[in-house]
Amino acid sequence: MIRVLLADDQALVRGAVAALLDLERDIEVVAQVGRGDEVLDAVRRASPDVCLLDIEMPGLDGIGVLEQLRGVGMPSRCLMVTTFGRPGYLRRAMDAGACGFVVKDTPAQELAEAVRRVHAGVRVVDPALATESLVGGPNPLTERERQVLRAALDGSPVQSIATRLFLSPGTVRNYLSSAIGKTATATRVEAARYAEERGWL
Repeated sequence: MIRVLLADDQALVRGAVAALLDLERDIEVVAQVGRGDEVLDAVRRASPDVCLLDIEMPGLDGIGVLEQLRGVGMPSRCLMVTTFGRPGYLRRAMDAGACGFVVKDTPAQELAEAVRRVHAGVRVVDPALATESLVGGPNPLTERERQVLRAALDGSPVQSIATRLFLSPGTVRNYLSSAIGKTATATRVEAARYAEERGWL
């Protein structure tokens, strides 16, 4: 049996996926959690072979969970399952060690097959998303530019961003200016939203 952990903050989605996977003769859902910061403990308790991780969860996002699991040497393979088919998410997830990436509207049989393939050591990526990721190119933002743009998403003023990130206002302006140039936008909020839509943040 392939032991599976599901991590998704939407209980209805989590329950539906669990019910569908439990219909498969060779797959057993051994744990379910609704927050990213609950995954590590659940993995330690249930020892799943494959973790299905949502990207956007409270506590810790799916990519953060993936990095955490890799950081402590957990052997579980991770398949990202998300509503948000953004190329930047795909690239970041694969860079962090994901074994696969599919969107939530994947048919049940294809999802079950993706679990089997990931368990077997094969990488699985939604074909449309893979194409879009290749066409879109890599994320041009540095880690610091991403941090500053994340802080700018809510329209916070430069001084507030600087205080939050322990940077000088001048340094924040420089990072914002660079990010605005790279995203070909006019304002810091536009740049932040543009980057978020592409999964770069």
